[in-house]
Amino acid sequence: MQTTNNLSPSITRADTVFIDLRQRIVEGDIKTGSKLSEPELSKYYEISRSTLRDALSRLEGCGLLERKANIGYRVVTLSTQKLLEIFRVRESLEGMACRLAAQNMSASQIADLKHLLEVHNQHESLQQGEAYIQEEGDLDFHFRIVMGSGNILLTRLLCEELYYLVRMYRYQFGMASPRAKRAFSEHHHIIQAIEDKDGELAEILMRRHISASRKNVEKRMNTL
Repeated sequence: MQTTNNLSPSITRADTVFIDLRQRIVEGDIKTGSKLSEPELSKYYEISRSTLRDALSRLEGCGLLERKANIGYRVVTLSTQKLLEIFRVRESLEGMACRLAAQNMSASQIADLKHLLEVHNQHESLQQGEAYIQEEGDLDFHFRIVMGSGNILLTRLLCEELYYLVRMYRYQFGMASPRAKRAFSEHHHIIQAIEDKDGELAEILMRRHISASRKNVEKRMNTL
């Protein structure tokens, strides 16, 4: 793979490899449970082993890789039990983030959040009630809420350490959901509570929202 030599000074080769590998793992191009070959990856990306290890270490920090002595790095194996554990953690932490967002988000941030939902509402899959697909980062409602909390620790936990593992599950367990339109409506109610500066209600609504998604996943998995 040829890498560009015109990268921004703030973007390192390790950053570029990290981002590319992260996407390939999340979307399933690199299969769950598969062992990564450092020599092959170094050759593919045309980078040194030390640069590669920097990227792999960061992927481990995101929960996408696990490292074992004498084996090296493997892509994590997904399981329903692990997914449900993540939902329970998110229910608590994102509820807290939502309470803080009600205290800290500015009027312009809230307006941007409302606009984001207008963009989401244009997606055909949502219009058909088939799936509620959100792009990553600033295009993700939940990501925006956490960032709006203003809490550095919550941001690190939810937007860095858990975020891409959650997206990996969404991609590989399927994004279709009978809850699509209901989930979208719940997002509107959450924004209203944030705009009203009602932190208690905002937290309750977010916890209920994630709990409902968890129960939907449990139901789907029980029918497989």
